[in-house]
Amino acid sequence: QVQLVESGGGLVQAGGNLRLSCAASGSIVGIGAMGWYRQAPGGQRELVALIQGGGGTNYADSVLGRYTISRDNAKNTVYLQMNSLKPEDTAVYYCNMALATMSGRSYYWGQGIQVTVSS
Repeated sequence: QVQLVESGGGLVQAGGNLRLSCAASGSIVGIGAMGWYRQAPGGQRELVALIQGGGGTNYADSVLGRYTISRDNAKNTVYLQMNSLKPEDTAVYYCNMALATMSGRSYYWGQGIQVTVSS
């Protein structure tokens, strides 16, 4: 079984920083793209940042210049450094990974972690 576990969320004041981590475990034989999504109360889940297997990155316009996504393939881990946080960044953040296992390839989600930015 594959499991993605997120950490690093919490409560921070506007202007503050947080770093999210998401580590995958299980019978993984390969990892492709990794991404972070978020869902605010009453809203839809949206893509925040994406990092390809080759290292190329994409960001939502709302976080460009403030967030940085990175990955450590040796640790099966993706990170999201969030700087200059704003109240509108408040949401549940989910990691997503394209993983290859002995059973095939699929996309996997973390359980979600709360990020709350106070004004």
